[in-house]
Amino acid sequence: MNHQKLPRRIELVVPAQGADQRLDSFLAAREDLGMTRNRIQGLIDQEKILVNGSSTKPSHRVKAFELIQIEIPPPKKSEILPENIPLNIVHEDKDLLVVNKPAGMVTHPATGNYSGTLVNALLYHCKDLSGIGGVQRPGIVHRLDKDTSGLLVVAKNDSTHLGLSAQLKDKTLFREYLALVWGKLPQKKGEITAPIGRATTDRKRMAVSTTRSKEAATGYEVQDSFPLCELVKLRLKTGRTHQIRVHLSYIGHPVVGDPEYGGRNKWVDKLKNSKEQRLAEEMLEIMKRQVLHAQKIGFRHPTTGQYLEFESRIPLDIVNLLEFIKRG
Repeated sequence: MNHQKLPRRIELVVPAQGADQRLDSFLAAREDLGMTRNRIQGLIDQEKILVNGSSTKPSHRVKAFELIQIEIPPPKKSEILPENIPLNIVHEDKDLLVVNKPAGMVTHPATGNYSGTLVNALLYHCKDLSGIGGVQRPGIVHRLDKDTSGLLVVAKNDSTHLGLSAQLKDKTLFREYLALVWGKLPQKKGEITAPIGRATTDRKRMAVSTTRSKEAATGYEVQDSFPLCELVKLRLKTGRTHQIRVHLSYIGHPVVGDPEYGGRNKWVDKLKNSKEQRLAEEMLEIMKRQVLHAQKIGFRHPTTGQYLEFESRIPLDIVNLLEFIKRG
């Protein structure tokens, strides 16, 4: 028996009140379709969306009573293999789950990391996840760097993925982090606002830049202060790649242990006092990763409308480091 999924075919007629909108905007606004504007533009380019039987452009202005025919291909089969990797699941229902990711685990497969990722674990745990939000990143709404621990929300279906992604875009998906940073911040509480884009010297790194960059804002509040560093609570107001790490490095207070943005040897080498240098080196011996933990996440459930918030305890490696600092 052939179990291959067939394309989903939809026909709809433009109502009088929907006229004169761009075709891609008109379709993206329809909740029953559950598709992003980018996805719709892709289908239009592939001639999977026709208007009155003819192919057109995303910018086509729809007219009242035009017939729109849509063919949505079934999700491509993922080449990523499910793997029986233990997951620390904080919350799960039929639409989504909240996972506490350990440090050292990559969120989704990419060059050099095609197994052992959170996605491999999710595909094993959720049998019908494949294709939601893209073949390479099924279910993933937002990501955490490999060496950042903490909470992630994962969608189990397209409508939930769309709803959570919309909250991420309009900045209503609440995310709070805990970090240990070198030095003393200029104020106990404040906000770092500086645009972030790809670094011109290294495309794998991000940097504060005015070219090909996007606005970025990070709120911070000092929780505890030590001779060489401070424990800081941070709230993401935008969600750029490596945002917290880049912003803290930009203001001269990189995350302790961050190898890419000046939080390891580069910082230690700047210390003039040999005692401070030894203490910093001992801290980095204890902590092999950046001291960054996604400790809280909050969002409105796309199906029920209920606001949910979850908190993760500080991981043992960070606890051990803080105890060492307090003893010193």
